[in-house]
Amino acid sequence: MVAVEIVFWASLAALAWTHVLYPLAAAGLARVRRRRIGQDAVTPSVTVIIAAWNEEDVIERRLENLLALDYPADKLRIVVASDASTDRTHELVEAVAAREPRVSLLVCPRGGKVAAQDRAVRETESDIVAFSDANATWSPDALRRLVRSFADPEVAYVCGRLVLTDAAGSNKEGVYWRFETWLREQESALGSVTGGNGSIYALRRSDYVEVDPRFGHDLSLPYLMVQHGRRAVYDPEALAQEAPTPEIETEYRRKVRMFEHCWLIVLRGRMLRGQPPGYLVEILSHRHLRYGSGLLHIVLLASNITLVAARSGWVYDVALGLQVAFFALALVWRGLPRYYSLVTWATVVSLWNYLRRGVPATWDPGLTR
Repeated sequence: MVAVEIVFWASLAALAWTHVLYPLAAAGLARVRRRRIGQDAVTPSVTVIIAAWNEEDVIERRLENLLALDYPADKLRIVVASDASTDRTHELVEAVAAREPRVSLLVCPRGGKVAAQDRAVRETESDIVAFSDANATWSPDALRRLVRSFADPEVAYVCGRLVLTDAAGSNKEGVYWRFETWLREQESALGSVTGGNGSIYALRRSDYVEVDPRFGHDLSLPYLMVQHGRRAVYDPEALAQEAPTPEIETEYRRKVRMFEHCWLIVLRGRMLRGQPPGYLVEILSHRHLRYGSGLLHIVLLASNITLVAARSGWVYDVALGLQVAFFALALVWRGLPRYYSLVTWATVVSLWNYLRRGVPATWDPGLTR
C-alpha cells in the first residue's frame, strides 16, 4: 500500500499546487521581484484583424465599435478575414467598407481561424497587428492602452483584459475568469503570461509567427515569444467585453473543444523547449497541471478508494468522504461545484477526443463533437 499512498499524496499535492499554492506563490513573488514594463503613449500604425465565420448577427456592431475607438484614424485599419462565410457577413462588411475606407474584407478559403489570421497579417503592412473576436466589444481607449506597452523594446505580445458580462443562467465562467485574469496579472509582473485571450491582443508585426492552424493563438503565442527571448505581457486596463454562454452545460461543450486544442499544443507544441527556469515553472504549474486536473482527480479518487478498502487509516476515510460529498453537491447544485466538476471533466473528455481522432483546424457548431 505504500506505493498507493505515494500516488494519493502526489496527486493531491499536484491539485493543491496548480489551483491554490501556485497562484499564491506567483502573487508573492510578483510583489518582491516585479519586472516593469516601459509603457508610453505611443501610436504606431495598427491593423485590427477580425477572423469571422458566419458572423452576420454581430459583425456590423463590431465594426462600428472599432471605428469609434479613440485612436488616430490615419494609423488604424480594420480587416475582416472571412473564413469562407456562407451567410450575409460579406455583404454587411462590404456595406461598411463602402463608406469607411479604413475597413476592408478579405475572403479566405475555409481553413480555420488561424489560417485566416495568417493571411490577413501577410496582406497588411502596419507596425502592430491586433486581433479580436467578432462578438467582443472594446472600450474606447482599449487600443491606446493595448499598444502603449510596445514602447518597451522587450515586449512582443500584449493581451488585454476580457470582462465577461453577467450570465443570466447557471454558468459560473465569470467567477473563474476573474481569478484567471488576476493570475495572468501576477505572471506578467514576473515576466510573461502563459496564455492570452482571443478578444483583445496584439503583436509587433516583426514578432508575429505562423503556428499550426490547429493550435490557436491564445496558448501558443505567449510561450513562443518567450522562447524567442521576448516578453508576452498583460495590460488589465485594455478592456474588452463579451457575454458568456448562459448555461454550464453549454460552457462544458465549449471547454471540450478548447481543451482539445490545448492538449495538441501541450503534447506536440514543444512548450518546454528552451524556456528560462522561472517561466518553465509557470507553464508546468498553470498549463500542464491545470489541463491534467481531470486525470489527477481520477487518480486521487481511485487511490483513495483502494486505501479505504485496505483500511489504511481514518485520514483516507475522511478524504474519500469529502470527495464524495463534493461531487454529490455538484449533482444537486448548479453552482461552482458543478462548474468546477464539468470543466475538470472536460479536460479528460478532450484528451480522449484528441487521442481518438485528432483536432481539426475548423469548427462547425452544427456538428456534435
